[in-house]
Order: sequence, then structure tokens, then C-alpha cells
Amino acid sequence: MTSRLRHLALAVAVAIAAVTTAQAQSDPLPSWNEGASKRAIIDFVSRVIKEGGPDFVPVPQRIATFDNDGTLWSEQPIYFQFAFALDRVKQLAPQHPEW
Repeated sequence: MTSRLRHLALAVAVAIAAVTTAQAQSDPLPSWNEGASKRAIIDFVSRVIKEGGPDFVPVPQRIATFDNDGTLWSEQPIYFQFAFALDRVKQLAPQHPEW
């Protein structure tokens, strides 16, 4: 690789890194599509972290919750918990002929 080509490759890599960093800093949810849901989340977080604001939530009281919509557990075609239970029964069945 020639020196000129190396410099060009380095410049492109630096430009990509700069754009990626700038984009991540300007958009807190860069992988989300623009829309009402994204705006609602960003607005909510902005309100609850603004000290002195009416909706401010102190850090020790901030929690995140997830429902069972595939965020933590798959629900299609079956729940992971059910798949685990089936696998466990198959594994233990030889030791328990009464099952």
C-alpha cells in the first residue's frame, strides 16, 4: 500500500469515527426511527433528570422496568422459560421413571 493510499484510508477512518461519535452524542436513541414514541421517551427522560423541575426524580429512585414483550424473554413461538423446562424434563427423565 502506498503512503498516499495509507493516508487516505486513515483520513476516511478518522472521518467515520468523528461522524459516528457526533451522531451518538446528538441523538440519544440513534437506532430508533423518528416518531412519537422516540420523542415521548426523550421528553420523559429530559423532564425527570432536570433538577428543580416538577417531574424531577432523584437518582436513587430511578428504576427501569421491562414487561415480557420479548425485551428480556422471547415469547414466540414459546417462552424461553417453557423451552428450558422441557429441556430440563428431558434431561432428568431417565433418573425419574415415575414421570
